[in-house]
Amino acid sequence: MNQSIERLLVLYTGGTIGMQQSAAGLMPASGFEARLRAQQALEAGPLPSWTFRELQPLLDSANMQPTHWLQMASAVRDAVAQGDCDAVLLLHGTDTLAYSAAALSFLLLDIEIPVLLTGAMLPAGSPGSDAWPNLFGAMRALQAGQVQGVQLYFNGALLHGARVSKLRSDAFDAFAEAPRQRLANATAERAPALLPQRSAQVMVLPLYPGVGAAQVQSLVASGAQALLLECYGSGTGPADDVDFIAALRQAHRQGVVLAAISQCPGGHVDFDVYATGSGLRDAGLISGGGMTREAALGKLFALLAAGLDQAQVEHWFGRDLCGEMAG
Repeated sequence: MNQSIERLLVLYTGGTIGMQQSAAGLMPASGFEARLRAQQALEAGPLPSWTFRELQPLLDSANMQPTHWLQMASAVRDAVAQGDCDAVLLLHGTDTLAYSAAALSFLLLDIEIPVLLTGAMLPAGSPGSDAWPNLFGAMRALQAGQVQGVQLYFNGALLHGARVSKLRSDAFDAFAEAPRQRLANATAERAPALLPQRSAQVMVLPLYPGVGAAQVQSLVASGAQALLLECYGSGTGPADDVDFIAALRQAHRQGVVLAAISQCPGGHVDFDVYATGSGLRDAGLISGGGMTREAALGKLFALLAAGLDQAQVEHWFGRDLCGEMAG
């Protein structure tokens, strides 16, 4: 358990929590700090001392891109380096909140202060909104020293940053740790600090009846450095499709990292169960175990952004770095 905090940095990226109505619909709006301080005056009980920073441009998180993950990670690192805070609370839209939480879990592996993300399903000020309960609940969790590493606070629950997914679009309990099998004895090694040197191109290919070599070749030609296959069941796919397997082998020879997760909400990859799974493994795929799409995508991005080569990425992808594979 971490010690309680004294200096909190609130990073506001946009999202529903601070949106206001426009002619085109709800849009991110500046001026949220003043609204937050006015609301805090109405809250009962102590709250940590905090400073506020807006990351520009403010975003509806549907517009969030991997470059914004790097921007958020850089803002946290700068604050830590300057000694400005003991913890960071990051306000973020819900559409891609789980993706950012996962990416930051890996991009900030070496950061010792807690980083907590939250947002809201309804804007602050809307009748019955969850904005203030989420925001002040997150502050109190940080103040009490309940947060470790990168986590998400939503609807009264603290959730692991690299295990969480958005499972509902129309309810306050929208987020949960996906019920995927994680191994208690997953290989854990102390990873190097994944200091970003560049952006990275990680692409996702869900398998479906009809997927083939053309889809693999198209993604590779578009610049994919890693290809994350969302496989059937326990990590199976059309292993009898000679052209599909050949395209995977060729991509791997070109240096593309090939990784596999299960597309089942409660699934995990075990290539040894079916021949159609071992066929994918033999084509160059590495197992993501029970990782979610968000975790696997963020992990591949962080490893590649740190400048690691194909063999190094494959090595670290298969090892538990922050609890994403073990539990």
